[in-house]
Amino acid sequence: MLDQNKADTIGRAVEDGFDAQIAFTQDLIRFPSMRGQEHDVQDFVFDALKERGYATTRLHMDQRAIEAHEGGGKFSAEHSDAPIVIGTFTPSKTLGRSLILQSHTDVVPAGPHEMWRFDPFDPQIDGDWLYGRGGADMKAGHAAMIFAMDALRAAGLVPAARVEIQSVVEEESTGNGALMTYLARHTADAVLIPEPEEEMLVRANVGTLWFSVELRGTPVHVREMGAGANAIDAAYRVIQSLRTLEARWNNNRHKHKYFNDLSHPINLNIGKIEGGDWGSSVPAWCRIQCRIAIYPGIKAADAANDIEAHLTEFAKSDNYLSDIPPKITFNGFFAEGYVQPPGSEAEAVLDRAHRAATGAPLQSFTTPGYLDCRVYRLYNDIPSLCYGPISENIHGFDERVSLQSLKRITTTMALFIADWCGTTKI
Repeated sequence: MLDQNKADTIGRAVEDGFDAQIAFTQDLIRFPSMRGQEHDVQDFVFDALKERGYATTRLHMDQRAIEAHEGGGKFSAEHSDAPIVIGTFTPSKTLGRSLILQSHTDVVPAGPHEMWRFDPFDPQIDGDWLYGRGGADMKAGHAAMIFAMDALRAAGLVPAARVEIQSVVEEESTGNGALMTYLARHTADAVLIPEPEEEMLVRANVGTLWFSVELRGTPVHVREMGAGANAIDAAYRVIQSLRTLEARWNNNRHKHKYFNDLSHPINLNIGKIEGGDWGSSVPAWCRIQCRIAIYPGIKAADAANDIEAHLTEFAKSDNYLSDIPPKITFNGFFAEGYVQPPGSEAEAVLDRAHRAATGAPLQSFTTPGYLDCRVYRLYNDIPSLCYGPISENIHGFDERVSLQSLKRITTTMALFIADWCGTTKI
């Protein structure tokens, strides 16, 4: 446990370095690092870690190893080939517990830029808010983990155990970046991931599946459309059928601890639809891209089988699809959810750090979104703490993160590192 003088010194170091931290966060946001376009931002992170004296390495995806693992997301032509960047601090003598600090640099597309208040990749500050695509999710947290370590050094301290900073990709589409670190045998006594979680600890979160459904139709001129089969109309029917599956899964929430209090933990999203070739031709094809959640403890393969069986039965009842059934392809996330059980020493240390930084006890909650913590909890089998700043509109227009909250969670992280790993003087 930290003494008050040391905690105060670390808190002042965070404060003194916060302007530089904001500027670094803005630099990260300026990289439009959508899926497959993360190479430049990863090089930037690599250089930043190397300049700070970390042992740096680039880790590349091993498709064969990932595909052989039950938690591996499905590869597609869109899968990123950007490297994972890892910076490692190793003390001269290990006295404390080791730690992974992890963040992702991939961001979701911004959508129409004219619908943003500011250009999504030109980060702006208005009052307490820093705006920009990926600023909250999660480049602010990315900078926070680096500057939390900087604050310790500014306070004349270094961790008394190994600390590994991981900058991953593919968090928004497969989770394969985090999984690759596990497959390459990178582990520690705990992991802290500063996703934008409202200054709370995530107790449990869902797993995620991505899949596409492709429908075929019979094209004819619209004057004879009764003689054809409209693939887009068939997609509507498939979507309605999938909604019944979604409702069935939600009705099972009482069987899953931490999810019963959520009114709708299983969300099916029809994220993309495309089809047809000509406005006056009955469309011969339609493809929908879907995302659905699954409860912790349910294997992704079992959930995928349930989806396929459900749509197979539905197609038998449909006059057209019974002859030309839909084609289902799993093409991204194939991830099980996780629960971080209460009572771990790592959580107790985070609670102490959070109280010192905010003056309030640490709260926890359940989130129906994907988090990379699932890798470290399920496969590394270590305490996996997801905790980060207050934000608004992640994945939406005008995504933003609270700067005062960011300062608080950076202080929490620095205090957590010092308490969990121990410290020695430089």
